[in-house]
Amino acid sequence: MGGVAATPKLLFVCYANLCRSPMAERLAQALGAGRVEAASAGTHARPGLPMHAFAEATLYELGADPTGFVSRPVTSTLVAEADLVLTADRRQRSVCVELVPAAVRRTFTIRQFGRLAAAVLDAGLAAGPETLLRAVAAVRADLPPVPGEEDDLADPVLGTREDFLACARQITRALEPTLALIARP
Repeated sequence: MGGVAATPKLLFVCYANLCRSPMAERLAQALGAGRVEAASAGTHARPGLPMHAFAEATLYELGADPTGFVSRPVTSTLVAEADLVLTADRRQRSVCVELVPAAVRRTFTIRQFGRLAAAVLDAGLAAGPETLLRAVAAVRADLPPVPGEEDDLADPVLGTREDFLACARQITRALEPTLALIARP
């Protein structure tokens, strides 16, 4: 696959599918305004649990709709069917690639892909649905390496409401260039 579908299918993955990936899913839906399909799952999720209360409150505060969410575990089918798999951290990226090795070129951490999308936009590269992943690969080689923890979203699960808001803001900062690149009007 050289790119993503006309309406890209994004899969967000974190550990328990209670905080980071549900916030990313619902923020992508709100920011993407119908131009993307967003779903989420967790590498160690128990199915059917509600979103963390602070995650839900944070989404309401940021104008995203948390209603109807229930957790689910990540599966090879979910990874295989997604055009782009965006994980909360590098551990979850590894799990997704282990589930579907062919997904390696379309699986990134959320923050990593946000940096790459911004670089593609800054470089003015053509990045339509068929060339998106090639454009990302082209800029990836030219970007300076960052410490691994800069690719990871800290898990706010045991933190304060402010920790959840800080996490959601990091997700939003990564999603803005991502959606500008893959979900053009």
